[in-house]
Amino acid sequence: MNSTTENANSTHEKTYLKWYNKVGYGSGDIAGNVVYAFLSAFVMIYLTDTVGLNAGIIGTLMLLSKIFDGGSDLFFGMMIDRTRTKWGKARPWMFYGYFGCAITLVAVFAIPTSMGTTAQYAWFFIAYSLLNAGFFTANNIAFSSLTALITKNRSERVQMGSIRFMFAFGTSLLIQTITVGFVAYMGGDAAAWRTVAIIYAIVGLISNTIAVASVRELPESELRDADDDTKADDKVSFPETLKLLINNPFYLILLGVYLMAQFFSITLNMGIYYMTYILGDANLLGVFAWTINIPLIVGLLLVPFIVKAMGGMYKINIIGYAITLIGRILVIVAASMGSLPLMLVFTGLASLGQAPLQGTLSALIAEASEYTYLTKGKRIDGAFFSTTSLGQKIGGGVATAVAGWLLELGGYDGTAEVQTEQALNMISFIYLWVPTIMATAVVVLLFFLRVEKANQKLRDSMIGVGREKVGATVDDLGVSDSEGRPADSRPVDLADPEGDNPPSR
Repeated sequence: MNSTTENANSTHEKTYLKWYNKVGYGSGDIAGNVVYAFLSAFVMIYLTDTVGLNAGIIGTLMLLSKIFDGGSDLFFGMMIDRTRTKWGKARPWMFYGYFGCAITLVAVFAIPTSMGTTAQYAWFFIAYSLLNAGFFTANNIAFSSLTALITKNRSERVQMGSIRFMFAFGTSLLIQTITVGFVAYMGGDAAAWRTVAIIYAIVGLISNTIAVASVRELPESELRDADDDTKADDKVSFPETLKLLINNPFYLILLGVYLMAQFFSITLNMGIYYMTYILGDANLLGVFAWTINIPLIVGLLLVPFIVKAMGGMYKINIIGYAITLIGRILVIVAASMGSLPLMLVFTGLASLGQAPLQGTLSALIAEASEYTYLTKGKRIDGAFFSTTSLGQKIGGGVATAVAGWLLELGGYDGTAEVQTEQALNMISFIYLWVPTIMATAVVVLLFFLRVEKANQKLRDSMIGVGREKVGATVDDLGVSDSEGRPADSRPVDLADPEGDNPPSR
């Protein structure tokens, strides 16, 4: 894309948000991550080492749960698109959905130890499925959809994404740093995990409420282009919604990126096993959390400025994830050398490279949704933002399931005093090699994500067509033909109203 053209367009875009709207919106990811970070980093080790369940069976149950997840993402996306309330489309789902999130999060970490093993598996499966396929989906899709519903300004969308993920990674950092010690302080048993979950759920409820109250959705008339005669039909059928999504190449690419990125993150969140059994100190998870999250937060602060300077998101995302790939390769090298300091340094480098994509994901999804609107005349923002929930849950769920299977394959036993050599090798493979493979896949996909360029071409072509339709006539200008012909028989080129230049065609 021509960066000069895009910067010029961005300069003249209307602004919609104050700083406190952006910060208030971003704080909603505190709520999302007291669920997501807590669940992804600690649910497996809680189930295997505290409750005593089998890692392979847990992984299978998680994967089965994703059958419900796949349909629920599009369902809630469509429901948001069809919602009409004084709060708007997304905010009611975001607000009320989180109450269910809080209850089911506590339920996942409150499995009665007096139950039989089969009943414990059933309890976990029901609570986990309700949380992921139901309440978290409704809340998260609504939260993400607000990126397209509270502003049309592309720079503001990038800023919202950066601020949102600063809160996300800050929360993740805090949870990964304090949870091990917090659970130990509370007694280190099943009751301690339940107490910590209750506290996290309360924090989430407060931050989610603040986020909902911090923004207002734009009216329908504002969301649609003033000069666009196309009436967007938000009540699109489920089959048509699927067709619109599948026919949008950028949606498919973004879904793939999100799946791989979540797979990357989840396998890193299995680090509690690596710290405990390879490095010999579970508390090192907090140290690594700092080296992962602080560079991300610093990078996210810079992302809006870098995107503006580079005239778009495409190049910086590719460069960023290439740095991530190099960093993860160097982590493997450092681990083979047995150097903890180098592992920390290269982990930080890889994390810094992730910042551009994390900061622009919401803006990229909004651009992909805009592509369908520009090409098909249908606005289905909720369905498009189901990408975030669908990618997060399926990518994260499948990754956790695969990790569970691999642990089982390696012979891991959460009740054993010492793990076998085969189990230790499998833990190393999950933590070191799987993220590197996923980073490679993301870099490849990003090469094809030229959604900004495609949208700019469509907008430019629409401007050209609009000028042709403007067609004022001589009569419109209050003058007559020198030969006495009807004034409206001779269109006037508004770019050359005097007729001094020959017609261009």
